[in-house]
Amino acid sequence: MARYFVKRLLMAILTLWLILTATFIMMKSIPGDPFANEKMILPEIRANMEAKYGLDKPLFEQYITYMNNLLHGDFGISFKYKGRSVNEIIATGFPVSAALGLSACAVGLALGIIFGILAAVKRGKWPDYLVIIISILGVSVPAFVFGSLFQYVFAVKLKWFPVAGWGTFAAFVLPTLALGLRMIAYIARMMRTSMLDVMSQDYIKTAKAKGLSGMSIIWKHAFRNAVMPIITVSGSMIASTMVGSFVMENIFNIPGMGKYLVNAVKDSDYTMIMGMTAFYAIIMIVTMLLVDVVYMLVDPRVKMD
Repeated sequence: MARYFVKRLLMAILTLWLILTATFIMMKSIPGDPFANEKMILPEIRANMEAKYGLDKPLFEQYITYMNNLLHGDFGISFKYKGRSVNEIIATGFPVSAALGLSACAVGLALGIIFGILAAVKRGKWPDYLVIIISILGVSVPAFVFGSLFQYVFAVKLKWFPVAGWGTFAAFVLPTLALGLRMIAYIARMMRTSMLDVMSQDYIKTAKAKGLSGMSIIWKHAFRNAVMPIITVSGSMIASTMVGSFVMENIFNIPGMGKYLVNAVKDSDYTMIMGMTAFYAIIMIVTMLLVDVVYMLVDPRVKMD
């Protein structure tokens, strides 16, 4: 167990280092600078600002400073939000983004598993076809299209929910469904395939021959084995859903990290881009590491090597 965890931890650290290094190199390679939009900036003032943020130092020295700050949990000072650190902005926006992302993941996992089981049990019937249609739409249509469509239908026309905003349950519903729909589609499709495979196994046939009820066979015998592939992919899907909510945040005017990241890219705010990228990378890698450990605990057949 310990050897398995240490091996996965070292792989996670190596992956994180590669992501952070690639982010630094790309940020320094793109054209433009964070002070390009400053009006009537004198050369002396520009030089002072570059010295303040360490941009006048050689790239290798900047890289060492960047990595050292990250090791101490310091993501730097924003170029555009004067007097505010990236840590402060993340602390302000991430709880909102996390609430939206986690709620979308919960809805995606729950409905995806239920729809997948229903489609497998009702194979060849209308529930199966309905789930297949939902899966195709959820995978092929971008989430922001569903977000705009939900706004038009349920907010503008039916007036069931507010068009945008945050802080109430009603404002929470539409962005959660729009963001979680892709996850519902993927999970439902995978669960259907996995469930059909498990239901064809000999031990399921034996359970049926013993006269066990259909619900007992599904939940006590088939579900645990059928859900294994879902556990495998859930880590990356949860992480990508949580960090991929910035478009939905802009559509629904949600005060999360999305608006800061979009503005940072537009304004060439290097420290903001690199800090948020590092933060998102840490979330994704830690989530994947936890899923590896959970998968091993759920399925004892997994080798701990």
